[in-house]
Amino acid sequence: MRTLAIKPGGRAEPSADEPRPDMTRPIDDDIVIEDDPEQDVVVFEAREVTVSYSGAVAVEGVTLDVHAGRITALIGPSGCGKSTLLRTFNRMNDLIPGAEVSGLLAYHGHDLYGRDVDPIDVRRRIGMVFQRPNPFPKSIYDNVAFGPRISGIRQGLDEVVERALHQAALWDEVKDKLRRSAFALSGGQQQRLCIARCLAVEPDVILMDEPCSSLDPIATARIEDLMTDLKREYTIVVVTHNMQQAARVSDMTAFMTTDVDQTGHRTGRLVEYDDTDKMFTNPTDPRTEGYITGRFG
Repeated sequence: MRTLAIKPGGRAEPSADEPRPDMTRPIDDDIVIEDDPEQDVVVFEAREVTVSYSGAVAVEGVTLDVHAGRITALIGPSGCGKSTLLRTFNRMNDLIPGAEVSGLLAYHGHDLYGRDVDPIDVRRRIGMVFQRPNPFPKSIYDNVAFGPRISGIRQGLDEVVERALHQAALWDEVKDKLRRSAFALSGGQQQRLCIARCLAVEPDVILMDEPCSSLDPIATARIEDLMTDLKREYTIVVVTHNMQQAARVSDMTAFMTTDVDQTGHRTGRLVEYDDTDKMFTNPTDPRTEGYITGRFG
């Protein structure tokens, strides 16, 4: 197995004595990603992905494929490694001292942790929305324009901002107050603003880490409707503790649980991954049924 040692802010370096997978093209701006509706496109290919922190295994041996144009939900009890796994998809774990990843994680056939892959470019293509709304202390307009400006875009920003706010179903609510502070928005509006900020750089994938956990039911419903609309153009992977939410919005569901060894160390493992309808009506593993029906977790 190929081991990738991640340094804070640095790149993963594969072990010299282990073969690299055949990644014939680097991730660069010449790549055109074409999602053929007649073809089941695999966006992420994870094979025996393991994540450790300072030598302690947090998530072990995850193998699954994430498909284009679908919402994939990661569910499971607290501490099972859902967010840790989610962060591997855009190399956010690079920022955590002592983090190590082993196994293969490919994005459209390209090794995400290859030595020539720029983590900044990865995070531009694979955006992330966090658990709590985290707008910048700037205006609504400047929040959305932040990413494009960093990317060097100076012209056409008004159109970029308007498009992203439309996509986030927020334009009609803020179009007359774009220069006001983002902190003047409600919690649900702030979360949609963060989604618009993510969309402004035109990612291919949107990762969402419990995006509704701090929102009321009405704001949650707006985010769920938005997710359903966005999957027409984007691939979405979402971590959620809400079983009803996973059943409502996702197409695929991955159930993770925690194994506890004799020393009390907890390790997250993937138990089952399947179509959401099947997972919630006829799961294969009894542990999945026990969690979904509320007998544990």
